[in-house]
Amino acid sequence: MSESNLAARSDGLEGQVSGARVIAQALKTQDVNYMFGIVGIPVTEIALAAQEMGIRYIGMRNEQAACYAASAVGYLTGRPGVCLVVSGPGLVHSLGGMANANMNCWPLIVIGGSSERSQETMGAFQEFPQVEACRLYSKFSARPSSIEAIPSIIEKAVRSSIYGRPGACYVDIPADFVSLQVNVSSVKYVECCMPPPISMAETSAVRMAASVIRNAKQPLVIIGKGAAYAHAEESIRKLVEQCKLPFLPTPMGKGVIRDNHPNCVAAARSRALQFADVIVLLGARLNWILHFGLPPRYQPDVKFIQVDICAEELGNNVRPAVTLLGDVNAVTKQLLEQFDKTPWQYPPESEWWKVLREKMKSNEALSKELASKKSLPMNYYTVFYHVQEQLPRDCFVVSEGANTMDIGRTVLQNYLPRHRLDAGTFGTMGVGLGFAIAAAIVAKDRNPGQRVICVEGDSAFGFSGMEVETICRYNLPIVLLVVNNNGIYQGFDKDSWKEMLKFGDATTVAPPMCLLPHSHYEHVMTAFGGKGYFVQTPEELQKSLRQSLADTTNPSLINIMIEPQGTRKAQDFHWLTRSNL
Repeated sequence: MSESNLAARSDGLEGQVSGARVIAQALKTQDVNYMFGIVGIPVTEIALAAQEMGIRYIGMRNEQAACYAASAVGYLTGRPGVCLVVSGPGLVHSLGGMANANMNCWPLIVIGGSSERSQETMGAFQEFPQVEACRLYSKFSARPSSIEAIPSIIEKAVRSSIYGRPGACYVDIPADFVSLQVNVSSVKYVECCMPPPISMAETSAVRMAASVIRNAKQPLVIIGKGAAYAHAEESIRKLVEQCKLPFLPTPMGKGVIRDNHPNCVAAARSRALQFADVIVLLGARLNWILHFGLPPRYQPDVKFIQVDICAEELGNNVRPAVTLLGDVNAVTKQLLEQFDKTPWQYPPESEWWKVLREKMKSNEALSKELASKKSLPMNYYTVFYHVQEQLPRDCFVVSEGANTMDIGRTVLQNYLPRHRLDAGTFGTMGVGLGFAIAAAIVAKDRNPGQRVICVEGDSAFGFSGMEVETICRYNLPIVLLVVNNNGIYQGFDKDSWKEMLKFGDATTVAPPMCLLPHSHYEHVMTAFGGKGYFVQTPEELQKSLRQSLADTTNPSLINIMIEPQGTRKAQDFHWLTRSNL
């Protein structure tokens, strides 16, 4: 018996199928395997139908977190995850996740219930111009004109989400479509869309790029998350090792080549950017994360070689020496062919390598000095060095927060591609738990036993902390570390907080960045059956992390108290480049 007939029988009407069933079958036909959301009127039946079709449904506690999770699945698997939301406010709550996916260039499908067609403009329950609203946050936004049109709309949404520069797509489902029955024979499912076509750069441009690299006095390769998404790790590693080039990963480019590779110059990031004369951008954009490619972070005459899948990205903020339009993996292989024909290596004994290694050595020594301080409360570096000692090499590291994310990135190592998830291009706070849930669900299917370490600032944790219940409900192998400084950027200790309140109400005397001191976030985890730890010393941190990693049956949260006024080591530049124009 065909799937369509099976669907019709379970709907209770021979030869009939509901809109909910058609949606679920269309998604399954397009090889969509994960759905995150919050059910309610009018989408509950869609979630039930999806489960019956074999699509994993993960019920979340907030639509934003559900959307973050679905987008992370798209990044990790290459096929979009689905975020299923109710009409009006539910859809509005998901817009943050859609915007984040679009800015990160991650594939995502949002399916939103909407008001019944017969009630449009009448003030229907949760009526909202959803298709129009989503056009600002997505690559594609549409409402099927009929049940029969759903498969083709969903195929186009999936295809649009993964072709070219990946991104978010929206499909609007009127409430009356969900339960509406149509003849099985009238629904034609569209064959699964092909994987994205692989494009290659022009041969003449590749030859020119190879020539510019050969003539570089101080070259640098920058590896972005676009390279990770393109699965370009093998070709990039070969290029770096064959040509003896220094490389610098962007935050989510970490792990494309392991962080402890001898050619990684992340510990001398500012020096590498400031003095390189030729920079090869592999799937990285010259946005705020890379300081726009402009002085004083860079030399005024630096030559950029841009490799990107998106033509519109080429030439943003700078005039590149060479542009290579195409798939990062394919283009890197083209570059390798040039160096195979005429072998070339950048001399490892050069003055440039000497400068970089000296700076790396001094920065690493300073970080270790900060980490070795015995005073309490602990500082960021002490925490992260103790965490790094115990992290499994194959774990996912999810991180968000201001200093928590930025300092953690410099200490916590990644050895595998697509194993670091953070606030990303949009700088979005609140993504952490959604990303961690997505990573854990994917790991459960692909590599059972693989751990997810989610490192949160205490402020960042507050954005989506109730997703701890989701983690416990699905018993996901996640270890949450809340690095708690009692505030946003900085806070006060307990005594200082009490002293301050003597001078007035908190609304008038407490600085806006302060949070309640010594909040016991670990109790949120224990409330739902997970393990919680409150730690104040390196010894307590080591013990609790060891126990958490050894416990494969319970998620855990470690609430780590640190110096409220703690910050990062002195920087050569402000981390967020100020405009000098």
